[in-house]
Amino acid sequence: MITILTLFVLAAFVGVEVVSKVSSTLHTPLMSGANAIHGIILVGAILVTAHSPNIGLTILGFIAVLLATINLVGGFVITDRMLEMFSAKNAPKQPSSEGGAK
Repeated sequence: MITILTLFVLAAFVGVEVVSKVSSTLHTPLMSGANAIHGIILVGAILVTAHSPNIGLTILGFIAVLLATINLVGGFVITDRMLEMFSAKNAPKQPSSEGGAK
């Protein structure tokens, strides 16, 4: 148990260090990749839950599906917000070709 806890703490420190060193222009592509991974995790959680032999594992699988769904949707919301930061705030409107002079 101590070994597992030690690995968890070390992984958390390494994760914080790695993420803090990423420049802001790379966060959106990284979030897109993370969303793909979370989608795979969600499909795996659904498949494992569908084949669970008893009610306890089914409940645990349902919690895993719920958390993976929240994580996936949250990732897409964050990615959308980050992409909005790079879009033009007051982009000039292009004149339409309809209704012009003939």
